[in-house]
Amino acid sequence: MCREQSFVTKGRNMKIHSKLLTAAVLLIALTSACTSTPAGESSESAIAPSRPAASGPSSQATSSGSASLPGSASPSGSAGESPSTAPAAGKPGPVRLEEIAPQGTYDRPVGLERRSGEPDKLYVVEQAGKIRLLDLADPEAKPAEVLDITDRVQDDGNEQGLLGLAFDPAHPADAYVNYTTETHTVISRFSADPSAPDRLIPSSEQVILTFEQPYSNHNGGQLAFGPDGMLYIATGDGGGAGDPRGNGQNRKSLLGKILRIDVSRQDGSRAYAIPADNPFAGGDGAPEIYAYGLRNPWRFSFDSETGRLWAADVGQNEWEEINLIEKGGNYGWNIREGNECYKPAKGCASEGLQPPVYVYDHDAGVSVTGGYVYRGRLVPGLTGWYLFSDYAFGTVWALRLKEGGGVLHETLLQTGKQITSFGTDEAGEIYVVAQDGGIFRIGKG
Repeated sequence: MCREQSFVTKGRNMKIHSKLLTAAVLLIALTSACTSTPAGESSESAIAPSRPAASGPSSQATSSGSASLPGSASPSGSAGESPSTAPAAGKPGPVRLEEIAPQGTYDRPVGLERRSGEPDKLYVVEQAGKIRLLDLADPEAKPAEVLDITDRVQDDGNEQGLLGLAFDPAHPADAYVNYTTETHTVISRFSADPSAPDRLIPSSEQVILTFEQPYSNHNGGQLAFGPDGMLYIATGDGGGAGDPRGNGQNRKSLLGKILRIDVSRQDGSRAYAIPADNPFAGGDGAPEIYAYGLRNPWRFSFDSETGRLWAADVGQNEWEEINLIEKGGNYGWNIREGNECYKPAKGCASEGLQPPVYVYDHDAGVSVTGGYVYRGRLVPGLTGWYLFSDYAFGTVWALRLKEGGGVLHETLLQTGKQITSFGTDEAGEIYVVAQDGGIFRIGKG
């Protein structure tokens, strides 16, 4: 029997309008019963015409969307060029979702992380404030509790809660988490129990960094260690429709940024040090900032082979975007949304702003979820493709950079799932996290 889709807004960076519900129901009706099917579709065309802006703090649908195919989308730097120009030999080929943990196994999962040296274990982040173990060697086993900090996590808002986890590759017994209180974001370190290494000790918490959140939404939440050993942290613009406080462009604010800190050292009163090559380490901005001009980056990742930093930034009224993050880059929010002017609506100054690698409009989806570049072995045709999805529509896409500029773009799956996150195992295989509590692996179709 097919599972009913509830379209709960808990755990993601958006609100769902009645029009979006209609579009989502149509989308699910067109997928095959109870299973995810490969779409094998390239996106249709270039940028779509503008539509009236929707109000509200998060990504919102302003039309009923497309029930069968993604809507208009365009790689930046190649306006008018359809990604479907990719040669057939360059396509990633069919894929499918392989169920690892069924619906209901986890409670509102929003993240999936691994710890180095543990090829058969993954760690599932639950929004309410728990981390649970997924044993790949025995996925049917009851998920063991790794950490419970529900006593200090505020998750009443749709976008609040325990939002991120990263294990230190240099010190695998140390785990860093990103969670919200009623008023602040908190980045903390927890230590593993020496007698039970799979458990983190709640009383071992050391607060590393905290900063105020003016609203309950747009908290970002991702954190990850880069190839350089530094801890990277994604922060939203603080919420409110259209970034009313201008945090994205304010280099004195930690909101609307990718931050980069050195947690292997302390510097004065800080529980961390500032990397000397951070763009504002010498002044003219908060020294923790690595890149800025972001609205609500929901999941970023490093390509394990090239080291490139990919980030998905949830849009306001019209455009969802994928960015390649570079040190000191200004990604435009709230001057621009995607490649279009936002404030002002026309004639905005774009000099010095980094364009997104790829955008899609709200006919294709309304809330982007970032993923990973595939470096596994189960699906050779996917190697080098960056996978991402839309939370509301459940579509999984793949991007690949073209030599000489631009990107190739393919639709891989119409899942009928609300995809909150992706993860990888030690072998480089990619997993999909669904809000209904299920975990899936990308397999060959």
